[in-house]
Amino acid sequence: MKEYKYKINGTTYNVAVGDVEDNIARVEVNGVAYRVEMEATKAATVKSVQAPRPAAAPRTSSGEKVIAKPAPTGTADAVKAPLPGVVLSIPVKEGQSVKASDTVLLLEAMKMENAIHAGRDGVVKQILVSAGDSVLEGNPLIIIE
Repeated sequence: MKEYKYKINGTTYNVAVGDVEDNIARVEVNGVAYRVEMEATKAATVKSVQAPRPAAAPRTSSGEKVIAKPAPTGTADAVKAPLPGVVLSIPVKEGQSVKASDTVLLLEAMKMENAIHAGRDGVVKQILVSAGDSVLEGNPLIIIE
């Protein structure tokens, strides 16, 4: 038996809960035995849900995968993401001259805005991401010549 002490409106009650069979529990309150009938619980209904199959990636008529942007050929001169995040804005345009300290991209990571700088003087050759894109650490963002 499990024993409990309750204080209700200043009166202390010693309650001992005994065996529970079906919906009947044996309870003793301050030495007086009671048979307590509990409300029957409804059995939970379990529904089987079949997960939808993911759609296949789009392909061209020849069967090759569709790629939104061409893969950059040389990313050695690329400004890379220092940490994973979401591109907020890109304040530069292709063909624009930039200095090493110029901000070329704003990246939101860990609820903070991070200004990504060019890192070297040059001209923006190609912008590889768009505002709203998610990027991983090390992904090339902008190529500067």
